[in-house]
Amino acid sequence: MNFGFTEEQEFLRSTAREFLAAECPMTRVRELLDDPAGSSQELWQRMAELGWLGLLVPESLGGAGLGMVELVVVLEELGRALTPSPFFGNLLGTLALLRAGSDTQQKDLLPAVASGAHLLTLAVTEAPGSEDPELLQASARRHGADYRVRGTKLFVPDGQNADSLIVLARTGGPGAFSLLRVEASDPGVECVTLQSIDQTRRLAELHFDDARAELLGAEHGGWDAWQWLRDRALVALAAEALGGTEKVLEDAVAYAKQRVQFGKPIGVHQAIKHKCADMLIAVESCKSITYWAAWSAAEETDDAPLAAAMAKAYTSDAYRECSAENIQIHGGVGFTWEYDCHLYYKRAKALEVTFGDASLHRERVASLLGL
Repeated sequence: MNFGFTEEQEFLRSTAREFLAAECPMTRVRELLDDPAGSSQELWQRMAELGWLGLLVPESLGGAGLGMVELVVVLEELGRALTPSPFFGNLLGTLALLRAGSDTQQKDLLPAVASGAHLLTLAVTEAPGSEDPELLQASARRHGADYRVRGTKLFVPDGQNADSLIVLARTGGPGAFSLLRVEASDPGVECVTLQSIDQTRRLAELHFDDARAELLGAEHGGWDAWQWLRDRALVALAAEALGGTEKVLEDAVAYAKQRVQFGKPIGVHQAIKHKCADMLIAVESCKSITYWAAWSAAEETDDAPLAAAMAKAYTSDAYRECSAENIQIHGGVGFTWEYDCHLYYKRAKALEVTFGDASLHRERVASLLGL
């Protein structure tokens, strides 16, 4: 096994970092915090031109035809830059189409998705912020050749900007779920933008009142598709967390070198050195587990679910702890709007609970290992 990245993957990384530094510096991130859309259409189109929106889409459908490892490279840089964009929600919708969509559905939608002309998202979570099948109440019933969806979905990433909503809904008895596509413009859809701790990623609450829907894949096959999709979503979240953790370590070290107290940089003190050393260990561990999870997902290995759960659990804790330590190293100014520390901490807290916190995934790891 080659444990390093290829020359092409490293080029993708350097290109992404240079692009985001030029097109989405922190000054631009801060400007978008107060934007109702929460993102820039111009930036979105530039990302489409770079091929990022169609990284996983086959070349025959206008995409790049790449895999999870390349996707993780880009997501790491997006997380590092705190890029405000609907990339994550659109990725979830793309994965759902790739997994469950028919050839016709993929041909109809994926070229437009890859070009940035059509925005997707995925709606799974319901009250109380869970994806537990026993708690999911949104349902769909047949209505002629189509379906009608009723219910409420919470914390839908960029649901207010999406053109199509991929919804996981109950279509039968226990365990019988299906994935369905609903047009966001349907009169049976109501969208409410939610207030979130992370202002760089918008979340929405969606209400469906007999909204017209199109089935993706086999009826009652939605839960199996969601299990596959969730593992890849966890890897994506781990990659974003890795990028953020790297950045807060760099910021902490830079500040420790330049902040002078009593005639000396604070970085000369053992307490600060120990904090930075612990953060470095966390970053390197995040890299190892995230890259393993990405490779496992790309190769469809038997332990891909285990790797995804381990990556989400570890990186969630590491990002939260390191972003908190970055604030501590900065001292009082770390809590102010003058510095970016708090923005990374807020993203860390948001990622921590997305699709399950570390405790939930540690339980999942134990279950998968038969413990």
